Amino acid sequence: MSVIPQDLARSKKKHDRLAVVVILLWFVAIVDWFLTGKLPVWMTAIFLIGAAGYAGFRVWQTSRRPDGSPLALNFQFSVLYVSLWPLLVWGTDAIEFREASVEFARWGTGGLFCLGLAWFVWAMEKASQRFEALRRMAAQNPDPDRRRALAAAASPTKRSWHPLDINAWYYGRQSPRLRQSLTGLMSYSLLFTLVFLICSQINGCQELYEMPAGGGVQQTLAQTVRVQKVIRKKFVVNPFSSILFKVPPIDEIKLELTEITKHAYTVGYGEGEGSGFAGGKKGAKVRFIRLEYAGGDWDQDFGIGSDLNILAEYNVRTTQPVAAQTESRTIEQLRNFPLGSSPPMVFMTGQGNISISSAQVKILREYLIDKHGMLFIDNGGSQHFHNQVIGMMRNILPQVRPAPIPLDDVIHRIPYQIPFLPYVAPHGGKESLGWRVDGRLVCYYHPGDIADAWADDHAGVSPEIWEACYQLGTNVIFYAHTEYSKWLSSRSKASK
Repeated sequence: MSVIPQDLARSKKKHDRLAVVVILLWFVAIVDWFLTGKLPVWMTAIFLIGAAGYAGFRVWQTSRRPDGSPLALNFQFSVLYVSLWPLLVWGTDAIEFREASVEFARWGTGGLFCLGLAWFVWAMEKASQRFEALRRMAAQNPDPDRRRALAAAASPTKRSWHPLDINAWYYGRQSPRLRQSLTGLMSYSLLFTLVFLICSQINGCQELYEMPAGGGVQQTLAQTVRVQKVIRKKFVVNPFSSILFKVPPIDEIKLELTEITKHAYTVGYGEGEGSGFAGGKKGAKVRFIRLEYAGGDWDQDFGIGSDLNILAEYNVRTTQPVAAQTESRTIEQLRNFPLGSSPPMVFMTGQGNISISSAQVKILREYLIDKHGMLFIDNGGSQHFHNQVIGMMRNILPQVRPAPIPLDDVIHRIPYQIPFLPYVAPHGGKESLGWRVDGRLVCYYHPGDIADAWADDHAGVSPEIWEACYQLGTNVIFYAHTEYSKWLSSRSKASK
């Protein structure tokens, strides 16, 4: 039997104590992220990066040891995964790469399931081997008393109920190992799903949408007219000339009328300081979220070149802070946003089919009614898509009928007065349609490629059209956030 040197034992104890401290700090950061959000960002970053760095160091240390076991190395790799995954999700969200954050969360959860399943299968196999070893020892032991004790430990006299015992009565006599494996897989999957659903009810597993704090006035932007005097010709006339003719104006001028938008007030809603919304949060930003759905091309003109352009234009035109990137969410992911912190608006476009299940219909109805959200739908290129939108909304809101939205509606007047409905091509007619609940627009449908006009090349339309499309997009985003701010204020007053 080898004796461990004292210095090696002390080093091991030191590493164990350090590991306990790192685990505790990592746990504090995770709990704060999930529940409270009280820690400063820099402190959370230090705790998460430190835990991932220490796990990586232990992997490197174990891999270099000549006597290191593969089991210990696999365990260290598992710990590294568990510490690195939350860091990637939290870090990408903190720097506003929310699309990457969602993907890390989605694929990371799948990886965690597979990792846990691998260790679960290993534990089942080790336990089964232990039962088999006890039975062999019982059969080979010459001492009758010892043999009976081992046999009792391996398999009680009555029918075995232990799930790790392959001879348990409910596995039967035919293919017991296969049945044990299938039972283990289903049990693990059910347990993982239950834990995931429980976590999804905790704030940290939920997503939060927070509007920028501030205030402003909900009215049409003031406009001024600039008169520019341009001298086109000059005449020199001799008043003593014997030739009489009609004297032209000394200066022939042209009046050039140029409309200039002038911010005569702060664009927003409420009495807060700066451009923003009552009920918002300091440091929060307006985000542009596109809805993913099955059956069609939900990602038409997605991201840079269209969505990002309207987001940037919204920032310039309202001076409200906006996110650095655009995002997308599935219909199911709308459930992750809690009441009072969900997106005021999600954008949807395409030109093919819209395939949504009855469960997704329920989620969208809850989003529009209970969570006070709004759908901004753009027909990306076909009459078929128009019919798909009408059918989808009939399923979501069966008691509400669409109606044309007049140009004097508030959504067409604030903050910009829209003199005509701009479009690239009238795939679904020449009027915008709206679905209203209690007077509020819960869905704004644009019939003709407004997202194409937002693109870098503006789909080849005239400046008058794409400028009006930017103005209309600004109006819809502002309308959704203003209505959401009013709702938050009314809920706050009702709770007092």
